[in-house]
Amino acid sequence: MKYWLAFLLALQCALSSFAGEAPPLAEDPVVEQRLMVISEELRCLVCQNETLAASRADLAQDLRREVRTLIKSGKTDPEIMEFLVSRYGDFVRYRPPVKPTTWLLWFGPFILLIAGIVVLVRVVRRNQRSSAAPEMDAAQRAKAQSLLQDSETRS
Repeated sequence: MKYWLAFLLALQCALSSFAGEAPPLAEDPVVEQRLMVISEELRCLVCQNETLAASRADLAQDLRREVRTLIKSGKTDPEIMEFLVSRYGDFVRYRPPVKPTTWLLWFGPFILLIAGIVVLVRVVRRNQRSSAAPEMDAAQRAKAQSLLQDSETRS
């Protein structure tokens, strides 16, 4: 057991000697910082539920490369966003703007929730009305009363 522990410790030391310092992401950290800010606002077109910054898809890497090129060419952040929106539509934005073409995206879930509540209330009310005891006529009442009296006398 001691030998295995010593072997594993020596192996870890040997492997850690091969580890090097991580290379910088880009030659200009300011460009990388702007890229990260912009790519947090963009949606990966492949994954669709991840930001461009978090995605590992090939298309996401290409889009990040394109954004990096636009930053280096001197474009401002709004110009870069406008370029990507004109190319891919509002869907590329992780938080699309509220305008008539995106109303369904923004207000659709709330409309469905309200419709579901209305349907639920109607169903519950209908079930409450139908489960109410029906009215009994005099003959049925007399029969029920006699059954109740018979059960009381037996007990």
